[in-house]
Amino acid sequence: MENHSDKNIRNSTSMIRLPMLLAATLAGGILIGATFFGGRTRYSGDLVRNLNKFREVLTWIDNAYVDSVNTDTLVDYSLEKMMTHLDPHSVYIPKKEVAAAKAQLESGFDGIGVEFNIFNDTVFVINAIPGGPAATAGMRSGDRLIRADGTPLTGKKVDNQLIFSKLRGPGGSAVKLDIQRRGEKNLLNFNVTRGRIPSYSVSASYLIDGNTGYIKIDRFAESTYNEFRSQLASLKKQGMSRLVLDLRGNGGGFKDRATDIVDELMGGNKLIVKTDGKGTQFDDETYARKEGLFEKGAVVLLIDENSASASEIVAGALQDHDRALLVGRRTFGKGLVQTPVDLSDGSQIRITVSRYYTPSGRCIQKPYTIYDSDDRYKDGELFVADSIKFDKKQAFKTDNGRAVYGGGGIIPDIFVSVDTSYRTKYLYQLAARNVIAEYAFRYALDNRAKLSEQTFKDYLQKFTVSDAMINEVAAMAAASGIKRNEADLSRSKRYMQDQIKALVASYIWEKRSSTAGLRNELYQVLNANDPLYKKALVYFPQADQMAAKQ
Repeated sequence: MENHSDKNIRNSTSMIRLPMLLAATLAGGILIGATFFGGRTRYSGDLVRNLNKFREVLTWIDNAYVDSVNTDTLVDYSLEKMMTHLDPHSVYIPKKEVAAAKAQLESGFDGIGVEFNIFNDTVFVINAIPGGPAATAGMRSGDRLIRADGTPLTGKKVDNQLIFSKLRGPGGSAVKLDIQRRGEKNLLNFNVTRGRIPSYSVSASYLIDGNTGYIKIDRFAESTYNEFRSQLASLKKQGMSRLVLDLRGNGGGFKDRATDIVDELMGGNKLIVKTDGKGTQFDDETYARKEGLFEKGAVVLLIDENSASASEIVAGALQDHDRALLVGRRTFGKGLVQTPVDLSDGSQIRITVSRYYTPSGRCIQKPYTIYDSDDRYKDGELFVADSIKFDKKQAFKTDNGRAVYGGGGIIPDIFVSVDTSYRTKYLYQLAARNVIAEYAFRYALDNRAKLSEQTFKDYLQKFTVSDAMINEVAAMAAASGIKRNEADLSRSKRYMQDQIKALVASYIWEKRSSTAGLRNELYQVLNANDPLYKKALVYFPQADQMAAKQ
């Protein structure tokens, strides 16, 4: 999160969703400005003694250990272990990883501007972003990336990290790409000059019906608030009088982007979030200050077990002030605040400095011991509301007197169980090899002219992924070494159909360069059969009642 001086930075591992290639993250803390402690740092006697001990050991290893040792590696290792001993979110980031860590929440990056998919150890260009460096140079959807500056981009060793390392780089720098194109005998050569590629965090914004708007936020990055406000204004102009705000899978980000979004939805000078740390240097209270664009209409907020950190600030504030009806499952429970500290060699630590509290006083940080994502699955709380564990002693009241609880995430007002019926070993194998995504891309490429003759609205209502198409997916999978499993295929069929239809729609109709990164067509298809989304719409009368009391 960021508040010009306050940032909430992602610092835990990415979670990969099945099998759509949509990244969701579990996120962490607030960046407290450049003057970390201010003034002269005081060291305790214990700290001085331990610093001396560490220096003595490192000196002995460097001078006397029988074999040659890279002391940089030893120090990195010791710092990594030291931070893990504190809490699950305090981390040490080596110098070589700092730039990538910072880039995750920036509003853009330097690269060539392509979306790609890896299938059968080959990199396919899914989309050359219109107006981007690659498209300007002449690259197009369907091209295969064979080499970058002479480095092979094929084979079993090819992965996202290798591709990013070759395609991204400083703006103005060039990369030579060897491309294989359908219908061409020889490889095509492109010299592409890297440029700034915008990165968006509001992935969908559309009218569900004449007066119900839908906005999905993937993370709280640098540009998120401006994106959100722009889309909110646009939907209002189209007649929106009530809103579905989707924060499922949103692992957090900059604090002030989250609080500014709350401020757009909530009137009055109400508390949004409070932080409390050691002493007073990291204590802070954030209030609603301005007249928001949407302070009166009903709001339904979608959350799940992967909504974390900044998402929980939004959920906690809107729930405590009875401003929104929360639908879904209990959030992740990340209520710790980190500050990044740049070290002298260019590396960085992100250290927990405070906890944050919702307006009613809830600390929603879950116990450190509960960090296995399987725990909620095994305990049954993803399936049955009565299985949700919470501390009744940590009871608080919303503005209208409803009971809410602290001690581990935000519990929704309306529970919707997770659907795992479609998850099979066969589907996991398809996801691991990107078979569904690749099939949808090829289908869209081969049928673009025919599909483009109709409107997206007609496609949404009438297009069906046939059994023959599912058989083609299974044949493609078999060709890549995945044995067909009839029982699993039957269980996963409906999910596969939704995924294929959504991806084909995105390849044909989405124009992300001119719609600020929106993937409306994809989400309109996916949401049509999403149980949580569909149930949320049913509860708008309850949200209307809450809004009437504001």
